[in-house]
Amino acid sequence: MKTCLAPDANPVKPKHLLPEGSWDAHCHVFGPAAEFPFAADRSYTPPDAPFETLRTLHDHLGLSRGVIVQASCHGTDNRAMLDAIARSEGRYRGVAIVDGSETDQQLAEMDAGGVRGVRFNFVAHLGGAPDLEVFDSTVDRLADFGWHVVLHLDAQDILTYADRLTRIPVPFIIDHMGRVKAQEGIEQPSFEALQQLMENPLAWVKVCGAERVSVGRRPFHDAVPFAERLIQIAPERVLWGTDWPHPNITKDMPNDGELVDLMCDFCTDPQLRQKLLVDNPMKLYGR
Repeated sequence: MKTCLAPDANPVKPKHLLPEGSWDAHCHVFGPAAEFPFAADRSYTPPDAPFETLRTLHDHLGLSRGVIVQASCHGTDNRAMLDAIARSEGRYRGVAIVDGSETDQQLAEMDAGGVRGVRFNFVAHLGGAPDLEVFDSTVDRLADFGWHVVLHLDAQDILTYADRLTRIPVPFIIDHMGRVKAQEGIEQPSFEALQQLMENPLAWVKVCGAERVSVGRRPFHDAVPFAERLIQIAPERVLWGTDWPHPNITKDMPNDGELVDLMCDFCTDPQLRQKLLVDNPMKLYGR
């Protein structure tokens, strides 16, 4: 089992002032493990990354709101995420991981607790695709709650599951620009498929995870053309987040202040930045 590196404890102050009401639409809380143990079958162990540290980071970066995305190291035990939302006084919303056994009442309780979607991991290093029957049956239940589904895919999965993606009946979000690889260029088949997918009015994408797309080292400028293209294609359905505390980073730990400035580099138009950081996340998470 891999032990993850800690995030950069000294984020720089961003050079840019963000729009009022800006969201970090993809971040995590981990533990504290003494209170919220990690899943026994996890593929990695992160350092504790509690609510208090996340809140302090967001204050430093100028981010008003946040979406706490349940990560695989906690499995379907969503208590750490729900606890953080409850303590945030309305500042945070959440995306849960479920196993399909949840009752309508349990999902309704999650909704009351600030959950607005569920996440499925397909990536190989986290165990590969989920049970697709559970996936299909769960997705079919989300509309009743006004929820969406978040898909953490490897780049090839965009092609492998293309037909299934077109059948999703609720809004769905592709994490981290589909984890395409910058070294394979803007015309790689997976990125072309992602661009085609964004013609679907239910498809959203997060233009974050530059450190996962990049072949280089921080500040990961080789990821910029991919983010720019996705914003151009679907300006009303793009989101951005820090991905703090950056689990499973092995090559170069990002600095979260630099990530804010990188986002400002690939989204220079103030009107588009307003959509990316404020208007778009409000559509999915504002209630």
